[in-house]
Amino acid sequence: MTDKKADLAGPGISTYEEVEKILPEDYSSILTPKETQQAIFAAKRYFEENLNKELNLMMVTVPLIVTVESGVNDMLDRDGSRTPIEFECGLGLDKRIQASVVQAATKWKRPALKQFSCEIGEGINTDMRAVRKDYFLDHDHSSYVDQWDWEKVITPEDRNLDFLKDQVKKIWKVIKGTEQHVQKMFPQLKSEIYPDLPDELHFIHAEEILEMYPDLPRKQRETAILQKYPAVFIIGIGWPLEDGYPHEMRAADYDDWVAETTTEAGKSAHGLNGDILVWNHVTKRRHELTSMGIRVTKETLKEQMKMAGLEDDLKLPYHQAILNDEIPLSIGGGLGQSRIYMLLLKKAHLGEVSVTVWPEKLKEICSNKNIHVLE
Repeated sequence: MTDKKADLAGPGISTYEEVEKILPEDYSSILTPKETQQAIFAAKRYFEENLNKELNLMMVTVPLIVTVESGVNDMLDRDGSRTPIEFECGLGLDKRIQASVVQAATKWKRPALKQFSCEIGEGINTDMRAVRKDYFLDHDHSSYVDQWDWEKVITPEDRNLDFLKDQVKKIWKVIKGTEQHVQKMFPQLKSEIYPDLPDELHFIHAEEILEMYPDLPRKQRETAILQKYPAVFIIGIGWPLEDGYPHEMRAADYDDWVAETTTEAGKSAHGLNGDILVWNHVTKRRHELTSMGIRVTKETLKEQMKMAGLEDDLKLPYHQAILNDEIPLSIGGGLGQSRIYMLLLKKAHLGEVSVTVWPEKLKEICSNKNIHVLE
């Protein structure tokens, strides 16, 4: 069994011997490479159009590079294990600009709501690209990241679980609609071997999953709950649970994971954020589609930064903007584009729907299993 503490900081399988074991033995892609590309861009057009419609978003440009001093790059798991690529730029300057490649646009989006004059109930969506150099490269994690990173202005009264669930249901509606759209184009994707996604998501708190499986680490708890409910939204990720560990590490300066809430059974809980996970019938593994949440207020920002031991970062421009009420309250998240394509097109590997770098060892494993990654 994996150690609970070792299981906190993000995803990955960690050895290629294990990757070889978990990749399917009897795999054959339903779509040809040409059909796959046609399906990807049909899914992309449908998803963007309908996500924007459901959440009242508009597409905006998004940075690939930000300054280090701005503090807006996403530090991901907050334990310092996943650092961005940093470099100097600006030829001819007395002092060159210290820049970093975006790992996610999470913190850039909230100030951007003000930049683009978004009113309450309005938001932005981005076709975000990023680089995460510190991931173990397996079947569904790569150093190249593509997401629909979105953010929307909300009111203080919207900061509750009912509102969060309502937004999640709208996202699920778009995911289901995209599945139906690509299956209409390519009927062979509808398969008894690989069942469709369920019509409804099951909402459950991280505390409740721990109660059900107290001895299992996080990934194994998620695997277990997905045997019962094949599509779930896990609420409250970041707050320390009864065993002393959070369900998963979450950055301290965007999602609100300290806000007090209650479960459906009336038990005290924490967090206004969560993840959509589904059971992938091709890989026979848990499959994360999005992380999202209602964002911190100035009060919960200070509390979370203190808990994370990052109070010195409160002096950074992004954090100061929250503390001084210079940017709006918001909700937002990131939806993995290639993750969604991989799932809906019934693929065994992320490399079948996105072009990036993979270790030769992994490509050899895939080739032996009839999985052909894009070059």
